[in-house]
Amino acid sequence: MRSSNPVLSRSDAWQAPATQGQTPYAQYPGQQYPGQPYAGQYTDPNAQQFAPVQGRMTIDDVITKSAITMGTLMAVAALTMVFLPLELLTPVWIVSGLVAFGAVLMVSFRRVMNPAFVLAYAALEGVFIGAVSKAFEATWPGIVLPAVAGTFVAAAATLVAYKFFNIKVTGKFRRMVMIGTFAYAGVLLVNFILSFFGLAFIAAGELTVFSLVASAIGVGLAVFNLILDFDYIEQGVAMGAPASESWRGAFGLTVTMVWLYIEILRILSYFRSN
Repeated sequence: MRSSNPVLSRSDAWQAPATQGQTPYAQYPGQQYPGQPYAGQYTDPNAQQFAPVQGRMTIDDVITKSAITMGTLMAVAALTMVFLPLELLTPVWIVSGLVAFGAVLMVSFRRVMNPAFVLAYAALEGVFIGAVSKAFEATWPGIVLPAVAGTFVAAAATLVAYKFFNIKVTGKFRRMVMIGTFAYAGVLLVNFILSFFGLAFIAAGELTVFSLVASAIGVGLAVFNLILDFDYIEQGVAMGAPASESWRGAFGLTVTMVWLYIEILRILSYFRSN
């Protein structure tokens, strides 16, 4: 199973590599493949009981690791909001945002998830979220708490809809979300570059038809990526993915939640300014 969410695209990590001497064929009684011992060869009936047992991905593991990852992010964000001077907000959120984006790419392309990298990403993203939140709070007092609440409500509503309506993630749905996500990321990149020249077409606090539609599309894509995250986790548990994939599920959820929070924060700023 492969997710179109770039963070959750390493489906090869679910497949344990064959050990020396093993064949890629399933072994059934009386069935022989090249390289297998013949059917009558003796095998130790107690060998299986001494075989190492590998941990498997569970829903409880994903919940626990998601709580650790998001808890780390929120703690660092809160400290950043309290102690970061206002005059350093812009350089800090730009630098931390770029570094956190690089961390996303580095963690995403690792075959085996390293908890230290995931938590390092959460800390970096916490600095970014804290700086951005403080900038918004300084301009529109009281905007952060509704944005945080709206993010978790939207995520919870998406999970309820995913389970209650038994949403099935098809290949076509994955492709559409993937194309939309990369296209939207390209628009944001162009907007970010133009912002240095005062030509940004999506700016916080500036309510225009284009900015409102763009942010609404961003929220929609973030919600669709949450559905992909939920599907990845559900399929991983069902297929017996290694326990380390719980960190990948937690990481993917955290990345998507951050995106959703930024979009909701920006939408709220449009209406606070008008």
